[in-house]
Order: sequence, then C-alpha cells, then structure tokens
Amino acid sequence: MSQPIPAGTLSGRTALVTGSSRGIGADTARYLAQAGADVVINFRNKAPRAEKLAAELRELGVEVLVVGADLTDPASVAEMFRQVKETFGSLDLLVLNASGGMEGGMAADYALTLNRDAQLNVLEAAVPLLHEDAGRGGSRVVFVTSHQAHFIRTTPTMPEYEQVALSKRAGEDALRERIPELAEKGIEFVVVSGDMIEGTITATLLERANPGAIASRRESAGKLYNVSEFAAEVALATVEPIAADNTRLVGDISSFGGE
Repeated sequence: MSQPIPAGTLSGRTALVTGSSRGIGADTARYLAQAGADVVINFRNKAPRAEKLAAELRELGVEVLVVGADLTDPASVAEMFRQVKETFGSLDLLVLNASGGMEGGMAADYALTLNRDAQLNVLEAAVPLLHEDAGRGGSRVVFVTSHQAHFIRTTPTMPEYEQVALSKRAGEDALRERIPELAEKGIEFVVVSGDMIEGTITATLLERANPGAIASRRESAGKLYNVSEFAAEVALATVEPIAADNTRLVGDISSFGGE
C-alpha cells in the first residue's frame, strides 16, 4: 500500500474508524496508523479480523484499541466511547465509515436505522471526546458515502440500491445539520463521496442482484477505485483542507447531476 499521509503527520493523535475490521475501514485505519495516529478499530462481528489488524498496526509503534460495538445499539456505542476515554482520554479524528442495508434477514427499517440514526448517535457520543486544540490540529469528523447516495435526489441509482442510497443521504443530511454546532466547538466536518468501489461487500451484493452492474458502471466512469485507493482518499480527508461545501468528491461525477 502506498502511504498517502507522510509518516509522523498524525503522531500524538487518536482516530476512531467505524466498521474497520475489513474493507475501506481497515485500509483507512492502516493509513492513519502509518501516519502515526493511535487507532480505535471498531467492529460488529468480525473480532478475529479486528484483532489481526490490530496486531499489524501495533508493529508500526502505535497504540491500538479494539472495540466491538453494534452501532444501532446506543448502549453499545456508549460503552465503546467509555473505553476510548479510559484508554486515550480524548479523540481527534472520527471516521464514520460503517454502513449497510443490503444484508439479508434485517428489519425493513434497518438501512435507515444504521445509515442515519446510528451515525447521529455515534457523533453525539463522540462529541464530548472531540476537542478544539490548535496545538494538536483540532478535531475532525469524516462521513463516508457514495455518489449513488450523495446524488440520489437528482440521479437515479439501481433499484436494488435505492433504499440504501436514500438512507445514506438521509444520514448525510442529518449530519450536515450539525455543522454549525460542531463548528462552535472547533470540530470540522467533511463528507467523502466515491463512485462504486471495486471489492466492497456492497459492490459484490449489487453484482449478485444485477449481474454486469459493476462492469457497466466501470465502462461509464472510465475507472472505478479499489478499496485501497478509496481508503487513501478517506484518510487524506482527515488532514487536507476542507472545501467550502464540506465535500470531497472522489472519482468521476460526470454521470451525476447536482445535489
């Protein structure tokens, strides 16, 4: 993996990445640790993968806390942040990466519960640990989404993904409403939106439901980012200047209309 953030840039800082036992979250955690950050790895039910990643990151000389938490359960979230406070005292970076809604066997409102309600609850639970400290670079919250969700109001997506896209856009909107309040506390906020990412669970499920969907989108976009490439952009969003609209668009957007 290439290193998007120079080593040492995040030394002395702590980052929590939700849904980081695998995929984009795991690679984001790797990049942040490579840059010197202590890392909180959050998982729901992939403890062995989370512990394996933690062992890898500790070899870089950073401190790693592994916390299993169901983000749709407020008590579980509260316990996660209790452990973060006990271990690190405060938090500098919060990457809201965990999402879902295409899994089988879930309640009808699961996508909205996870992609909107849980995101808000995680943010609210994190705010007391986030801080304004110029000497440490201040705090930042990064919300990870897709173009299919970010632009859902103006550009239709595949029927199989529509409910997830709508729920993620609802989550983005709800989080954006918190920007003024966060700014008053010295906490920055940025949305990172990317096209379909090759190798993710979502892409796999979409391809299963709609064979040829990924190849079709790749042809239309010219290129689709892989997990590692997109995670690098998420990691960069924790340190690079934030655009006026609080949005970092990754990859081709020519197929998408305005927000």
